[in-house]
Amino acid sequence: MPDKWEYPWFAAWDLAFHAIPLATIDPDFAKYQLDVMTREWYMHPNGQIPAYEWAFGDVNPPVHAWATWRVYKIEQKIYGRSDRAFLERVFQKLMLNFTWWVNRKDIEGKNVFQGGFLGLDNIGVFDRSAVLPTGGHIDQSDGTSWMGMYCLNMLAIALELAQTNPVYEDIATKFFEHFLYIADAMNHIGEMEASLWDEADGFYYDVLHLPNDRQIALKVRSLVGLIPLFAVETIEPETLQKLPGFKKRVEWFIQNRPDLTQNIACMKSEGVGERRLLAIVYRDRLRRILQKMLDETEFLGDYGIRAISRYHAEHPYIFHVNGTQFRVDYEPAESSSGLFGGNSNWRGPVWFPVNFLLIESLQKFHYYLGDDFQVECPTGSGQMMTLWEVAAELSQRLIQIFLKNTSGYRPVYGGTQKFQTDPYWQDLILFYEYFHGDNGAGIGASHQTGWTGLVAKLIGQFGEYEGRDKAPQLSAYEQIEV
Repeated sequence: MPDKWEYPWFAAWDLAFHAIPLATIDPDFAKYQLDVMTREWYMHPNGQIPAYEWAFGDVNPPVHAWATWRVYKIEQKIYGRSDRAFLERVFQKLMLNFTWWVNRKDIEGKNVFQGGFLGLDNIGVFDRSAVLPTGGHIDQSDGTSWMGMYCLNMLAIALELAQTNPVYEDIATKFFEHFLYIADAMNHIGEMEASLWDEADGFYYDVLHLPNDRQIALKVRSLVGLIPLFAVETIEPETLQKLPGFKKRVEWFIQNRPDLTQNIACMKSEGVGERRLLAIVYRDRLRRILQKMLDETEFLGDYGIRAISRYHAEHPYIFHVNGTQFRVDYEPAESSSGLFGGNSNWRGPVWFPVNFLLIESLQKFHYYLGDDFQVECPTGSGQMMTLWEVAAELSQRLIQIFLKNTSGYRPVYGGTQKFQTDPYWQDLILFYEYFHGDNGAGIGASHQTGWTGLVAKLIGQFGEYEGRDKAPQLSAYEQIEV
């Protein structure tokens, strides 16, 4: 962490997000941070990336490939350099890490993942790092979605490397196929299997598998059900033309495996600019998920997307096991329990890393669906927006955490008068770990300037595109660069 006071240690997924704003000012340093985690003195020989110093064997969301690809593209755009050696070196190591995930976290070999902790501390009903009090295991909506995103990040890198080395065409095909299997597992409803998608609610949930084979959807409206949006990628028509081997295999899969492509956003249909889309969530489900996400009585707050729906303030989720009550409430500030030390809370506050990924995902969906696809934002307002406009709206809400309001107060400092009014303090901005889900006040580690530094990236992008009537017509990744 860039904090030698409260958090003088590394965390693998925090570090990946730190690299994004760093890449805009010092791409070499950002690349080194990502590179070092895949070196032999950090990565286990079996491919596992250590989570953090006090529990090397724990698991953080697999965002290393995403950060590697983003840092590569940021340097390419801002500095005009394409460091393929860096991209290829880290990619080779990440193939080991991907294999570790597949072999260790997919218990039944069905492409549904039981990742464990996954960084979202107390978001679930149970401690996902510990043995379940019920026995059995949990099929995780977020764990499976992270792996779908991982597949698409690796696919994007492989397609880039294949431009100069045809060996990577086969690797790209591998990740394309694996993504289809994961996406199918997320959306498939079998005779004996409970789907992670709940058709009645229009939302994704974790599913608890009990030792007696009973399956129970854990109906907590949380980021767990929004993370499937992260698994989205567009492919340009010229990319397919340049890589005929990959194109041929894709077309074969579309024609011969309709069972894998019927319930996902697949490459069968062309979008704006003849682009192709790969995503776990297809058009109808996207609209239903966004209806909840953009509802101000649920996820959408004045300062970003909450980690858990405000619905649970009046409707807590309660699960009884052998006389013990397990409960999830909407808690917009600090955690009410001592779980994970008590100084972390994913049950209501706004967190920058997942908000950043949601914004990026909406931009990618817009790049394929275009201006004709609009949703109500906020839900119930009657105001229709394109997905690009929704992404800009979320960016603005996050940025406003740090801006003075009409009363001259910054939401980030809440009721701390010293920081709000003292001329020696009021313009010294702290980048807190997370933020109050209702009023935007900074909570948690006050000097954890890492992933909250993503606001710099949002400010740069917002300033670049503000005032345009339409999204810029750039390549799929250029449109989300500073």
